[in-house]
Amino acid sequence: MRYTSMNKNRDKSTFFSPKRIFDFNGKRMDFTTPRVMGILNVTPDSFYDGARGRLDDWTIGRLVEFMCKVDDMIREGAYIIDIGAVSTRPGASEVTGEEEKRRLLPVLKEIRKVYPTIIISIDTYRAEIARIAAGEGADMINDISGGTFDRQMISTIAHLGIPFIIMHIQGTPENMQLNPDYEDVVKEVRSFLLQQARKLESAGHDQIILDPGFGFGKTVEHNYQILEGLNDFVTTGYPVLAGLSRKSMINRVLSIKPDDALNGTTVLNTIALLKGASILRVHDVREAVEAVKLINEII
Repeated sequence: MRYTSMNKNRDKSTFFSPKRIFDFNGKRMDFTTPRVMGILNVTPDSFYDGARGRLDDWTIGRLVEFMCKVDDMIREGAYIIDIGAVSTRPGASEVTGEEEKRRLLPVLKEIRKVYPTIIISIDTYRAEIARIAAGEGADMINDISGGTFDRQMISTIAHLGIPFIIMHIQGTPENMQLNPDYEDVVKEVRSFLLQQARKLESAGHDQIILDPGFGFGKTVEHNYQILEGLNDFVTTGYPVLAGLSRKSMINRVLSIKPDDALNGTTVLNTIALLKGASILRVHDVREAVEAVKLINEII
């Protein structure tokens, strides 16, 4: 997170000149201090019950429910709200673009109207959804495929000029956990992220965040290898996002359900911060913000 030291160690085999201060539609963020991203899933089938929205209809009551959650996350210290309208849990089936748009837009529009200064991220792998969302005031796109599921995503992001989170996934949400396999998971994931970042750089875009994709096409062992080697991603110079919140890498080790994984999440978030993560993507904002504050006292 301290960019001077990171850039000294940056891999000289790449030509990247990572951006240190990001512009989110006029809202500047420099990531000198790690930031917390709150998760808002407007889906009926998220892996964690506490994050699910009920989408049987679009009554005012449903929208109020989402807005109350957003209000809580902002009050607890979230700098970014990440809205997802398609479940990407293991085994999830694909949702049409029209359904994704139907779920997403009412919430996005209301958040933008009520909270004009909060940074809004959209969790989507569809270029058309990214374009529409940006037109409605979204500040950033978070793509679980790192720009590979939709061939138009890279050029769309370069045209929009908004920050982009490149995440790694092996396979698709429907099949990613069937038999994930790597020779060297840290090396292969890092190589993919830099390859996609290079494509964006070549298109003239430099507001790039890397996410190794904990739980997306990785075994429990793979996930802990990535966490142990997180500094290998940090030393690229790009801000690194850690999405560890209530993931199976916690639940399987502790033999618990996601509802009971808050303490384990905080432990892993703390490790990620010590290894240089710039963004924590979480269901539980207050606890993550407290971890950031405490870590900042010793580094």
